[in-house]
Amino acid sequence: MDENFGQFSGEPKTEWIDGIGGNRNMKLLEEFWYKDPAGKLWIAPKDAIIDGASIPRALWSIIGSPFTGHYRRASIVHDVACNDPKIPREDADKMFHYACLADGCSKVQAWILYAGVRIGAYIDFDKRTRLDMVEDETTIDLTESNIQETYSEIISELNESHDKLSFNIVDGIVKQQLMNKHSNLLLS
Repeated sequence: MDENFGQFSGEPKTEWIDGIGGNRNMKLLEEFWYKDPAGKLWIAPKDAIIDGASIPRALWSIIGSPFTGHYRRASIVHDVACNDPKIPREDADKMFHYACLADGCSKVQAWILYAGVRIGAYIDFDKRTRLDMVEDETTIDLTESNIQETYSEIISELNESHDKLSFNIVDGIVKQQLMNKHSNLLLS
């Protein structure tokens, strides 16, 4: 059975932008899009500024760097969608999952990458705080090793459950692991 994960418009045409964002930013030279399995078109317009997959530096050794891997094209439309206030972050993250599959990721790898962007939805890595999950907006110290440890635990759970993963299950695993890390940090 051939599964439809959507399709991309082709290969993105980009140029590096010097001096902005630590030399990690690129500009799209022409429109680039992804059509998801439901037929929705996710457009990254010409001149959009992108920074590759928004992978925290602490996870580069686990996942890969922002401009490598079968998630590279998916990251472009995800970047643009996440910066559009009209698009709910959860919708952008689900699209990213399907776009990773369309770009050649295995199902397990796509779930692992989806878990990574869901972590990004809950945590502001620049401010090192938990968002949306802790009602008192408690600040926690998310060291590089805390982030790596938590993500490794999530990956382990995903690998154990890979046959029965869904958006709800992966979101539950991510939330539980982040809450566990939050509780452990408060107790220490």
